[in-house]
Amino acid sequence: MTSARRPRILVSNDDGYFSEGLQALVDAVSPLGEVWVVAPDREQSAASHAISLHRPLRIKEIRERWFAVDGTPTDSAYLAINHLLKDDRPQIMVSGINHGANLADDVTYSGTVAAAMEAALLGVPAIAFSLASKPPFDFAPAARFARSIVAAALSQPQPPRMLLNVNIPGGEPNGYAITRMGRHSYGYSVVENVDPRGKKYYWIGGTEYEHEDIPGSDCNAVHLDKRVSVTPLHLELTDLNRMADMAGWTLEGFQRFEPSR
Repeated sequence: MTSARRPRILVSNDDGYFSEGLQALVDAVSPLGEVWVVAPDREQSAASHAISLHRPLRIKEIRERWFAVDGTPTDSAYLAINHLLKDDRPQIMVSGINHGANLADDVTYSGTVAAAMEAALLGVPAIAFSLASKPPFDFAPAARFARSIVAAALSQPQPPRMLLNVNIPGGEPNGYAITRMGRHSYGYSVVENVDPRGKKYYWIGGTEYEHEDIPGSDCNAVHLDKRVSVTPLHLELTDLNRMADMAGWTLEGFQRFEPSR
């Protein structure tokens, strides 16, 4: 009698195939299945969901089941699922562990979340992990939580487009909470300077962090309660309430129709 086949687990990130957070995630989930790593060949933080359509991509095999891609986190997930693992797709994809938080609006910029989002778009359940602390990073508590939630996800069928965004506070977390996206800001400063040739250049991205106190939000869970936040995301971005409001608009010269069935 043959033993049950181990689930295939895809691991990626946006910090690069060499990052400490990725290694911690690989070590955490390796007891749960056959792990494949396909990650960018360099740091790609804030790459968002960019995909490379106007140049060829190259894949370098680092060692067995471990590959570096000279593209974005999205490219890495796409190539892994549609090329390297196309004949035996992974049961789950995990991204991270990111070196820093991906809370609230960060999900729109995050390469860590984007890699998981691409997997979900391609029908592979996915979880993004981020360590919401500052250097020096201790990934051990985050890795333990990652192993636990991935084991739970693998223990039962998941919808193919499942996408979870997980943020773990620094230190030992005080449990976890299922949360909604919060709201925060890093400030909106623009630093202008002049290069040696007399041309202006700019640094964007603020350093004055604050978050809104929204009960049940990922920001509150991580920053106020010191708990892991687990935020289910979906790819349906339609604002249904706004659709109803816009029904009252009058556009001169145009007739409005109901969407065709």
